[in-house]
Amino acid sequence: GLLQHDVSQVLLKGTLDSVVEECVSFVGVDINICSETLLRHIAGLNSTRAKNVIEWREKNGPFITREQLKGVKGLGPKSFQQCAGFIRINQEYVRNLSRDQSEVLPPGTVPKAGKKSAKSTSTMASKPNPLDQTCIHPESYDIAMRFLALVGGRSDDIGTEKIQKQINGYIQKEGIEKVAERVKTTVLTLQLIIDGLSQPEGYDMRTEFDKTDFKTNIVCLEDLKVGTILTGKVENATLFGVFVDVGVGKAGLIPMRYITENKLSKEKRRRSLGLGPGERVEVKVISIDIRQSRITLDLLRVL
Repeated sequence: GLLQHDVSQVLLKGTLDSVVEECVSFVGVDINICSETLLRHIAGLNSTRAKNVIEWREKNGPFITREQLKGVKGLGPKSFQQCAGFIRINQEYVRNLSRDQSEVLPPGTVPKAGKKSAKSTSTMASKPNPLDQTCIHPESYDIAMRFLALVGGRSDDIGTEKIQKQINGYIQKEGIEKVAERVKTTVLTLQLIIDGLSQPEGYDMRTEFDKTDFKTNIVCLEDLKVGTILTGKVENATLFGVFVDVGVGKAGLIPMRYITENKLSKEKRRRSLGLGPGERVEVKVISIDIRQSRITLDLLRVL
């Protein structure tokens, strides 16, 4: 298939950056484990600010709240406003950190002054906020807490089945438009708040994506037969065809002549290659060359 040096490096970098930025925007970033490279793709951050965030973390220990970002050099109010909604603070990590630090010294013992002590003090000076694990922006925290009180919930309930039931019951009874007026916000903002409060701790939207359903009795090239129907995921698209992972350790090729318009949706027909990496397809085995490890496939439909 096409290799990295076969395409424009400028276009390749631009496309990769765009994909990473889209993932960061939808999934969010755990500020305490992410790399400097990933941080650069968050709105409001650049290479310098990303480096400063890492340096702050190395000097002061893990971030406990989003508010601590305001203490990072070069990260002003505008930058904080832009990046805060994409930053996640893993609450389980914070709880474990608190427990570990409380077990270091016997009760009543005063730690000696030193670099490690200062680091722990700086880290734990801020009180954890359960809202920091959600997609809710700090600007909407007051609205979120008003809504939480309205449905009879507490901050400790965020992400639990209990709060999900309370929210669903209240919204069904009152209507989302009426509730939005009551907490003085828009329906769109309220829906975002509802999602943030309802999603379980550590929620990752990618776990809900469709997964390719490989046949359990077909695991290698020798298991394939001409005419076998398989599902797979597009790995690479080239000018002469599309390579598909069908779960046998070797990608099969759908030649371009088999990717016809009637097998594609109207949206995909407008694209030059029709199919792209990550798309799920149903295919039929046309030929197998075990000696050269080649599989030729026919596209049946896009899933």
